[in-house]
Amino acid sequence: MGKLKSPFRLAVAAMLVLTSLVLARPAAAASLVEVTGFGTNPTNLRMHIYVPDNVQPNPPILVAVHYCTGTGPAFFSGSQFASLADQYGFIVIYPTATRSGSCFDVSSQQALTHNGGSDPVGIVSMVRWAVQNRNGDANRVYVTGASSGGMMTNVLIGAYPDVFKAGAAFMGVPFACFATTDGSMWNSQCSGGNRIMTPQQWGDLVRNAFPGYTGARPPMQIWHGTTDTTLAYPNFNEQIKQWTNVHGISQTPSSTTTPQPNWTRTQYRDSGGTLKVEAYSIANTGHSLPLSGQAALAIQFFGLNTTTPGDTTPPTTPGTPTASNITSTGAT
Repeated sequence: MGKLKSPFRLAVAAMLVLTSLVLARPAAAASLVEVTGFGTNPTNLRMHIYVPDNVQPNPPILVAVHYCTGTGPAFFSGSQFASLADQYGFIVIYPTATRSGSCFDVSSQQALTHNGGSDPVGIVSMVRWAVQNRNGDANRVYVTGASSGGMMTNVLIGAYPDVFKAGAAFMGVPFACFATTDGSMWNSQCSGGNRIMTPQQWGDLVRNAFPGYTGARPPMQIWHGTTDTTLAYPNFNEQIKQWTNVHGISQTPSSTTTPQPNWTRTQYRDSGGTLKVEAYSIANTGHSLPLSGQAALAIQFFGLNTTTPGDTTPPTTPGTPTASNITSTGAT
């Protein structure tokens, strides 16, 4: 039998292996960072930002808004948006609500009015900070969220169409559905799915949030489980009514498909064929979205599933072509 190695030699060998592993790691890995003093913040929201190592030179910005009782860091850890940012190089902002219950304000008149105050103003300040301090692209800002965050997605798309280019709401309710006048943060009529209105009425609520706005309205993606008892399933169809009306398009789907078992996807396009509203109904599913893979479909809806922005540079004028060696069968 060979000689046994001394404990000293074994320790040295182990140390060399550990050293090589440490040196093999990246010098600095991306991490979630808290930002303070980011601008006007009426409700003292907290801001965390994730900038991936492979961030694009002028990156898009995604705002990912958590559920009640949650936090930005919890939504960072519990959703797939950060790993998708690693893949495609966009920035993710994670706001945190600081009031009791950690729900976002989607019910006050301030929150439901453009530049009116409350949580939306703080979130918009976060976006502007990222544009100014992380070279974010102000023309590619998107928002998504779950539950309270899904409701906030509807609020931000409705009141700040000049800031956000598209939204994806998981388990949300229509813009202003949760509105209250008694200072309460909860609207049981809406949460129970009992606030049913016409498309015109829902659309007017959005239009009245930003009087005089004549710019483009952001496309909206809507997700809901059919057995949701926290924010009842009728809110799914009410959102469809609202956003199709805002875009001036038919409530009749342009297409209906089944991307996966128990999923029904309806799409609503304008007269030019551009997708404006996309809705996913998930059968036999409660208040538990997004499920695995659904965040990636939101990113695809935003057009963020690429590492380079679309080429918008017009082609240059071609030079003067010439031909030589012309024959009956070819030319140079």
